[in-house]
Parts: sequence; structure tokens; C-alpha cells
Amino acid sequence: MAKMTEKCRLCRRAGEKLFLKGERCFSQKCAMVRRPTPPGQHGAKKTRSASEFGRQLSMKQKIKRVYGVMERQFRHHFEEAQKRHGVVGNELMSRLERRLDNTVYRLGFAPSRALARQLVNHKSFLVNGKRADVPSFEVKVGDVISVKAEKRGNAYFKNLSETLANAKGIPAWLSLDAAKLEGKVAGLPSRNDVEVNVDPQLVVEYYSK
Repeated sequence: MAKMTEKCRLCRRAGEKLFLKGERCFSQKCAMVRRPTPPGQHGAKKTRSASEFGRQLSMKQKIKRVYGVMERQFRHHFEEAQKRHGVVGNELMSRLERRLDNTVYRLGFAPSRALARQLVNHKSFLVNGKRADVPSFEVKVGDVISVKAEKRGNAYFKNLSETLANAKGIPAWLSLDAAKLEGKVAGLPSRNDVEVNVDPQLVVEYYSK
């Protein structure tokens, strides 16, 4: 089974923070603070400009790493985006943003997408009152995401309400009720709601070859 490379190396290869390690990304321990050069023995010397194909491939890899998806799953998201009415690149990002694991992360229920994925896998959340344990589940406008009652006694969730009360940066397409440990999909995400600077049009060009 495919594995994700060590997360800090992914940020260094991309040349920017991809926010893959939660709170560590905002501290002095962040790899982009300590060693902001590409990984490898000769990382600091890698200054060659990438070809057009290289830029397209690099963007595809970057988006995959941000959302923690593998190639087969990413290609599926792209093909589904092609079937929708709208700009394919924007539809792709909207679909990725509305994955359940990413929604849990963007609501502040987890400090990273990796932990959000783990919490979803452990059956910690309900969508519209029904169990949802598939990270790739696509939430829709009006859906309510809440922490299961039996999970709220866990040490992690006990301290979460206070943390969420002071949370900032909840995107406009989501609303949060920190006291109830509950969030709602208030609208559809736009490209401006994406946390990291990406250009999905490069991905469209990559797959059009």
C-alpha cells in the first residue's frame, strides 16, 4: 500500500508550508523555519527552473499532499469535477475542500488533516445525525457535522470546546457552534477559501495531455 512521505520533507520540496503537521507548522520547529531548502544532500543547490510539464506535475503533487490523497483517488476527484457544470479546476478544489476529513479540519475539530482523517476513521463524527466514517465522503450545503455523544467524554473532545470558542480562520462556507461541537456547511467553497496557494488550472493542463 502506498505511503505518504515524511510530512516536513513534503513542505521543503514544495518550498512553502503545506500545513501538514498542525500546530508544529506555526512554531519554530517547522522545517520551513529551520531548513527552508529542498530535501537531499544537494537541496540548497537545486536552482534549475522547471519545464511547463514539471510545473504542472509539481502542482498536482502539491495539491495531493495538501489534502492527503493518493493518485488513484485524486484522479477520481478530477474525473468527477469534469462532469460538473463549471470551471474544472474550481470544481476540483471545491470537491477536495468538501471531503469530510478536510471539513472536520477546517471547522477546527482537528489541528491537521491527518488527525482529522484518523478521527473520522475512528467513527467520531455524525453527518445529519448519521454515522460517517469515510474520510472522502463529500459534504453538501446544509449538512451538519457533529461529534458523537459517546465520544465527547474523551479527553481530546473535553478540551476542544474551549479551544474552538477562540478559534479563528473558519472559512465563510462553514459555520461553527463551539458549545455544541457542531458545524454546518453554509455554502460552497470558492478558490479563495483554499488555505494554500494553488493553481488548479495546471492540473487540468496536466491531465489534458
